[in-house]
Amino acid sequence: MKALRLFIREHSAYLVFHILLTVFVLSLYWLDGFRNVDTAVYSVVMVLILTTLFLAARFIGRRAYYNRILKQPAKMEDLLMRTSKSPETSEAERFGHEVYGIYQKEVQALRSENERHETFMNQWVHQMKTPLSVISLLLQEEEVDREAIGEEADRIRRGLETVLLNARLGTFERDMQIARADLASLVREVISEHKKLFITNRVYPSSSIEEGLIVTTDPKWMKTIIAQFITNAVKYTRGEGKHVYFSADRTEDGIRLTVRDEGIGIPASDLKRVTHAFFTGENGRLTGESTGMGLFIAKEVCDQLGHGLEIESEPGEGTAVSVLFREKKEEGKEEAHADRQH
Repeated sequence: MKALRLFIREHSAYLVFHILLTVFVLSLYWLDGFRNVDTAVYSVVMVLILTTLFLAARFIGRRAYYNRILKQPAKMEDLLMRTSKSPETSEAERFGHEVYGIYQKEVQALRSENERHETFMNQWVHQMKTPLSVISLLLQEEEVDREAIGEEADRIRRGLETVLLNARLGTFERDMQIARADLASLVREVISEHKKLFITNRVYPSSSIEEGLIVTTDPKWMKTIIAQFITNAVKYTRGEGKHVYFSADRTEDGIRLTVRDEGIGIPASDLKRVTHAFFTGENGRLTGESTGMGLFIAKEVCDQLGHGLEIESEPGEGTAVSVLFREKKEEGKEEAHADRQH
């Protein structure tokens, strides 16, 4: 019954128009002098019969569709049912299927993000137990080792920064602020912020980046990426007196920043997966401190900013991580044209 009421509501305008059209045609014949009432009644009856048969056939063809859309859905998959026979309802169902596909992708993305965040938080909380336990033991001693406590506090701070970065990835576009920055100054700032890490591990930074290399990026996020490269380089460098080298060069595509260490390197079997979320590899299992999120975050940020990220490594010799700041040729041509005008 609901289907019939819906059908009548949908075709009410059609019925009114059909009645008015019939009255209009009969009026023309009447004004033209044709006054045969029996013929007029016959015409009206035939119109009503044919219209009723047409609407009845149309209702029968669309009844299954009406029953489906009037039924209370139990699950999202009910949207995928195909019951329509008319072109209009077929297109409506096709549109619904496409919307369902978009919905599924968004739900899957949200689910993956939530699972990633939950897994990361569980790992981070577990790892933070170690520095907290160390700090508690150090505080029980008669002479407090402030330097050791500071090192453990730095580990907690770096862990907190990684947690915040992971949380901010979901709102990256709102947090992004693109600007032009001097690459040498940017690297110097990050090195200065991590000088305690270098000194504690007796690893020395060495920068050969020339002044005046201007890149278009988000300086805040870029400093975070470079900081992650430094943390990894120091973490996986064994022995005193080793260096972390910072260099930059111009290429056909833009400016390439490279951070190279003299650490233990990455096995070839792990190299293609180090940017995957939670992948720690052989080196991560050796140190027991890796969350597998540092290079993943760096890769995600580089992709969002339009930068290229490349990693090269040789076990026992070190790892080189490069970020390519792509330059748009159109912008370069416009700047050159503006310079010529001036």
